[in-house]
Formats: sequence, C-alpha cells, structure tokens
Amino acid sequence: MAERLAKKVLLIGWDAADWKVITPLLDAGQMPALESLINRGVMGNIATLDPPFSPMLWTSIATGHTADRHGIIHFTQPNENGRGIRPILGSTRKVKALWNILSQNGLRSNVVGWWPSHPAEPINGAMVSNFYHKATAPAHAEWNLAPGSIHPPELAETLAPLRVHPAELTGAHLGAFVPRLNEIDQTEDRRITSIAKIIADASSVHAAATWLMENTEWDLTAVYYDAIDHFGHGFMKYHPPRQEHIPEEDFELYKEVIDAGYRFHDMMLARLLELAGEDTTVVLLSDHGFHSDKLRPRGIPKIPAGPAVEHRAFGILCMAGPGIKSDERINGASLLNVTPTILTLFGLPVGKDMAAPPLLQVFVDPPEIQLVDSWESIEGDSGQHVDDAADPWSEQEALRQLIELGYIDEPEGDTAQHAKDSARDSQFNLARVYYSTGRTNEALPLFEQVYAQDSKYEHHYGIWVAHAYRSAGEIDKALALAQQLNDQQSLASISLLIVDLHLDKGEHEQAKRLLDQLDPVEIRSVEMILRKAQIQLQSEAFEDANNTFNSVLERDPDNARAWHGLAKGHIGLKHYGDATDAALSAVAHLYHYPEAHFHLGVAMTRLGWIERAEQAFQVAIFQRPDFPLAHKWLAKLYRRYLGNTERAKLHEERASSPRWEASAHTPCWK
Repeated sequence: MAERLAKKVLLIGWDAADWKVITPLLDAGQMPALESLINRGVMGNIATLDPPFSPMLWTSIATGHTADRHGIIHFTQPNENGRGIRPILGSTRKVKALWNILSQNGLRSNVVGWWPSHPAEPINGAMVSNFYHKATAPAHAEWNLAPGSIHPPELAETLAPLRVHPAELTGAHLGAFVPRLNEIDQTEDRRITSIAKIIADASSVHAAATWLMENTEWDLTAVYYDAIDHFGHGFMKYHPPRQEHIPEEDFELYKEVIDAGYRFHDMMLARLLELAGEDTTVVLLSDHGFHSDKLRPRGIPKIPAGPAVEHRAFGILCMAGPGIKSDERINGASLLNVTPTILTLFGLPVGKDMAAPPLLQVFVDPPEIQLVDSWESIEGDSGQHVDDAADPWSEQEALRQLIELGYIDEPEGDTAQHAKDSARDSQFNLARVYYSTGRTNEALPLFEQVYAQDSKYEHHYGIWVAHAYRSAGEIDKALALAQQLNDQQSLASISLLIVDLHLDKGEHEQAKRLLDQLDPVEIRSVEMILRKAQIQLQSEAFEDANNTFNSVLERDPDNARAWHGLAKGHIGLKHYGDATDAALSAVAHLYHYPEAHFHLGVAMTRLGWIERAEQAFQVAIFQRPDFPLAHKWLAKLYRRYLGNTERAKLHEERASSPRWEASAHTPCWK
C-alpha cells in the first residue's frame, strides 16, 4: 500500500450539471459554496461516455470500467421469470465498485442515493440506496421504507423519518423556484407537482448524507443527486433566452426554475463542505452536461431514451483538498478517471483492467501509479451482493419516474414482450459501448441483430447499423442502407449521414448539393456548419474550412469535432504548430478521440517532435485498435526515425490487418 494522500474523500455527484449554466451564476455571486471550492482547487470539463445514460455512467464513475465490463447497460432489466421488467438494480453490477475495494482494505464508506445502488450492499460503513427517497405513498399515509434500502438495517429507524414527502413542501419552498406560483392553476398544470417531487427527493438524499457524515466514522462519503437532470428535462426549455417555439406565458412562469435548482444545490454543497472540513479532499462532478443555449433541441425524438438528446458531452469536474493544485483549470478528464484517482488518494493500487489512469495533473506532487492486475481477482470481504431482494412497490415508483422522464415507454399489453424489449435495448446499448470504444467488429453483429428484430424503432436501429458499416469501411453498404432508410422515413440524422458517406467516397460536390437541400431549421445549425467545413476540407479550401470551423467554436467552444477539423485544416496549410495546438484542444476536450490523436501525431511528426508523435499515434491505436492509417504512420516513424525495424514490421502487419484487436486487459494508459 502506497502513501495515503487524503485523510477523507467526499465524492459528490450532480447529475447533468453544466458549466454553461453555472458560470453566469458564479459571476453573479449566486453559488458561493462552489466558488470557494473552485478557488482552492482545480476545475474543468469531464467527458461523458456513450451512450450517455445515467445508470451506466454513474456505475462507470464508481468502478473505472466501461459498461460492457461492469454490466449495467440499461435503465431496466427483465424480471427473473421473463415476464415484465424492473428498474436496473445495483446487484446486476459485475465488478467491484470503489466502496467494495475500500471495504476490502478496511476503509469505511457512506454511499447515499447512488444510481443504481438498490438493494443496499453490506459494505464496511453505510449505504442508502436509490430507492430510499422514492415517495411510494400519498400524503399523510404511512410511507414505508423499501426493503433492502438501508445498510446496516438498524439505521432505518433513524434515517426513515429524515425523508421529505413532496406534500410537505409549502408555497414558501416552491416560490423560490417559481416566483409567480400564485398565478398557476395547479389542478390543470401539474408542473408544480413535478418540481415538488424533485426538491423532496434531493432533500431526502441530502438529509441522509449529512446525518451519516455528522454521526459516523468514514473515509469516503459518496452522495448522488439527480435533481439537476430532472429539472433540466422538465424545465430547460423555459430557461432564458426564450426559444421561439416556447409560449411566452410558460416562459415567464418557469424561467427561474433552472437557476433556482443550481442555487439549491449550492446551499446543500455548503453544508456538505462544512461537515467535511478543509482537510477532506472533495470531488464534485456530473456525468454529462445539459444543452442550455442555442444547441437545445426543439423536441425529443420518439426513440428509446430519447431525452438523452438534451445531454451535452461534457459535464463538470471540481477537486480540492490537501495536495491538490489550487485555482487551476484541467483538461482531458473522463468519467473513467474518477475511481483510479480516488484509489490513488487512498494509497491503493489501480487495476490494470480499469479503462483509464488517475488524474495525475491535479496533484501538486504527482505520485507514482501503483498497479494490480485486477481488483476482481483479489479476495476479501468487499460487501458485494449475494442476492437482489427488492420491493415491488418501490420498483413501480422507480419505473414510473423513468416513464415520466421519457427514458422508457409505458409498459402495455404482453409482459413477456416488455422483457424482450428491455433485453433488446440492453443489447443495443452494449453495441453502442463497443462502437464508441472503437470495437466495431463486436458492435456490428449486435446492431444487426437488434435491427433484424420486429420493432417500432426499426428505423432508429437501422441508422446505427449504417454507421457501423461506415466505421468498418463498408461505405457502399452503409450508403445503400442509409438511402433505403431515407426512402422509408426522411430524418435529419439520415440526411446528414448520407452527406457524410458521400464525403467518405470523395464526392464533395454531391455532398454539397445534398447539404444545400436540407432545412437548417430542422437540423441544428452547428451540424450543418460542420458538414460545410468538411466539404471545404475535402475541396482543399483550407482557409475557408478553418474560418468555418472557427464559426462553430464561437457558438460552441467545447466542440471537439470543430477543434479536430481545425487541426486538419492547419495540416493542409502546413501550419503544423497551429495544427498541434488545435489537435491538443480537441483531445483536451474529448480525450477518447483516436482520430484527433492521430492528426496530433501527424502534426508533431512534421514538426520533428518524433517521440511525442510516437506517443500520440500509440494513444490513437490503443483507443481504436483497427486504425490502419495510424499503424502505417507509426511504422514509418519506427523505420525512418527511431531505427526500430522490429516494431516497424509489427505495425506494417497491423496496418494491413485492421481487424487486429488489443488485449482487453492491456490498459491504454499504461
């Protein structure tokens, strides 16, 4: 065991929190607790994973593994009897979470509200599951705790009365979120009920977390709040500035909700920081962001988990505590860095099978990374589940909330079909995990199987099959399928894919004609502008392309695709220093971006920075093993500059055999 760097760690999850909303509030002095944390620590964006679905993401945060490893791949799971569905349970997780590893090493954890964490695990410490705060009874009726929602069970008598029922909230509470509350007829407008439920749930989680922090001995407290995400899905459409399609009356009534929700979280943060003390290392993050400006979608697509279209690819990250740099910005963080970083803070080794390294750039004096092959092979009492006993009434409440948010459809009719649909969507999500991590060979058969099933979402699944064909280099096959889908139902996503495929074939004039025919109102203008820039790149109008990419960055400074495009434009102009800067910005915003790492390597090779170029190409290949062009450039580097004929031959072979896959247990960061 290495030196322990943190006395305690407080891990706070704010689902969907976004700097774009937070920054104006900080500037106005309306989030003083967060401002104090930022001033004594580091802050930056944190890149989400695909698909950006919260149960999958928060499990990746807590384990350091992608969803194919940890096993949480959907919002629901089929019942054991194959009839009907239930909310995804923490007992479905296949690997140890952070608190299990700490338990094995004699450290105590408090875990509150984590999604998913029901039923509560018998860890060394206390766990309050994500079913604890669900109000399953009407006002003034007996509200029993869901069985299995608290460990150890004897804490239930203390923690149950701390829960807040939505009916307990008064106009004084709700008026802070909706100042014109008295003008609303709540028998007709149920949005106030939704706000009350979100506030009550967060207040219940907060009450349990603060009681445990104040009354128990702990090394880690991990607490998760879902309120910002729920406020976003319900009320971001009313956030200023008013969008043209939003009625002015609704805008005036509900325009304060989002900002009030963030101020509410800042007040809760203040109490958490007070209880933690300045000798505790604090990690505050979100799993993704939330579009709040011109990039807000006009509507929600009618596809599984359609509301995720409102999510932004970057969440927030803030860290502070002894040994952490102060008042600095960091780049390139991913959700997968969180568990390795916290293990390092506790002086514990990181599993080689984890998907990312610790965030060493946050430390004043970066420690040596300690490694073990895998925590899964290390025996000891980790407090993991043996069974998954759950309460059907609490399950139904959790399902109802997912339906209200639009993440799953209302189950109707054949319960066996519900189970089949859940299994199908889980398979689809798994395919997306493979696809997003560069494993197209594993993704494509799953996409094809899902597409072959009879489903009202057949068109949606077909789009992903076409994308996978494209990624596999089968451009003509992808184009044929995309055109077939477009003939059946014309959608913006299909139209843009067809444009991309013509660009892949070098047919930029055809791509331009198709792009000019598209409706900029139907398609987000940033997507249109990115394609325009790609056409300019392919036409070798590099100056024009760079100007166009810069126009995207003026609207969306965090757009990694625009930074990457700018790098390619500068390479075309032989401005290799500028290309390097742009490529570094791309990977700083989105580290898992193999194409950007590749072009970073190209630019650095041209500058003569051979060792740094080698590293960039290696990262590109680790992130996307079937990347023949990166293998080709790396082979050239070894043969021409580094005098390593053996490694040159290896990468020449892999350049001609793009189906080669890296070992799943070889960390790309080692």
